[in-house]
Amino acid sequence: MTQAIHPVDQMLPWPRLATLGLQHVLVMYAGAVAVPLIIGRALKLSPEDVAFLISADLFACGIATLIQSLGAPGLGIRLPVMMGVTFAAVGPMLSMATAPEIGLLGIYGSVIAAGAFGMVVAPFVSRLLPLFPPVVTGTIILVIGISLMRVGINWAGGGLPTLTKVVDGVPGAFPNPNYAQLEGLGLALFVLLAILALTKWGRGFVANVAVLLGIVAGCGLATVLGIMHFEKVAAAPWFGLVLPFHFGTPSFHLVPVLTMCLVMIVVMIESLGMFLALADMTGRRIDRAALTAGLRADGAGTLIGGIFNTFPYTSFSQNVGLVGVTGVRSRYVTAMGGLIMLALGLMPKMAAIVEAVPLVVLGGAGLVMFGMVAATGARILAQVDFRTNRFNLYIVALSVGFGMIPLVAPNFFKNLPHALHPLLESGILLAALVAVALNAFFNGVRSAEAAEREVAAAAAAVEHG
Repeated sequence: MTQAIHPVDQMLPWPRLATLGLQHVLVMYAGAVAVPLIIGRALKLSPEDVAFLISADLFACGIATLIQSLGAPGLGIRLPVMMGVTFAAVGPMLSMATAPEIGLLGIYGSVIAAGAFGMVVAPFVSRLLPLFPPVVTGTIILVIGISLMRVGINWAGGGLPTLTKVVDGVPGAFPNPNYAQLEGLGLALFVLLAILALTKWGRGFVANVAVLLGIVAGCGLATVLGIMHFEKVAAAPWFGLVLPFHFGTPSFHLVPVLTMCLVMIVVMIESLGMFLALADMTGRRIDRAALTAGLRADGAGTLIGGIFNTFPYTSFSQNVGLVGVTGVRSRYVTAMGGLIMLALGLMPKMAAIVEAVPLVVLGGAGLVMFGMVAATGARILAQVDFRTNRFNLYIVALSVGFGMIPLVAPNFFKNLPHALHPLLESGILLAALVAVALNAFFNGVRSAEAAEREVAAAAAAVEHG
């Protein structure tokens, strides 16, 4: 009897792959280019160098995504994962950027060292699987979704409510004049309604690409309203080569290297939650070896990022929601997204077209996708025994509470040592640490074999449910 191909390993027709892959790229593009823009401006690089940072970022995104989705010897989770630059590293990198003795080359040295460190410690991080029963994974995924909703809401509003500008050499926060304009809010609502209509009345492939079609419809309306502009598209060149060490030989400094290694641990713990969420969504059983390969790919992506003039990489949580929305579980879809990112990195004009998509258009789509991540966490928690085990209620309640601190009170930990801020500024990491600690305290720690059986049972439930 011929063994059935798992949906994760299913190769779709090329036109469908390209369309679904483009949908993934549009979802994560704004987040992917944000970090190079922030760091480039902090370093006062020329517009040409900032444009190169973005191209290098897209190029390295593509390579890292291909490794994570398709796999290589000892690397890659082989699930539908898109890779992008992590925001967890922005704070430390901004501190490095303002230090004259470190600068951009010092940042690249710390990124390269952190990538190598991540590859080495991946097997040890993957051993944490027994600490993640459903009550923990469900809580973490719920917090991931809630945290992402802030991103989607700000996209719908047209960006952040306040913008950081440098006046007379001093950075300061100023209100964003374009935030929450009625025209932008209406456009985000239009995209949201278009996606909902296509999801309800669309069939087959149309329903699968409802997010992409909603974004395209939003772009059309934005162009008519004069919100979407194409001047940068006309000015961008057709081809640009991305070479390693474009800015020079990286330098290595002890404190920045140690700081970035700490960020790498944060990234890997967040990725662990992301992998478990995708395993639940796709019905693919993942064991400790698979988790090790996935976490090692995070390290490899970060190492590649440092070599190709960009920054630390992680599995992008934005795209997890898209898997839930579309129901398409093939890892070849995100691999196609990786190829598109590679092409965008080498073709600045095409990248400029994608960059021209207004944030408010993406906001309408973000509300759908990020909410789906939170809903996945709620679905996992629905399988948890709250009736006879009242301790599980405490685990969820306190973990979600701690996870909300960085979102609702960003200055809550401002008086604690600065070295701890990379740990305390991630609501996802806080929720994970509290959930793991409380579960170990109340329920004890399972054996590795029991943990793998539980993951396998959850995968089977999705596959046959």
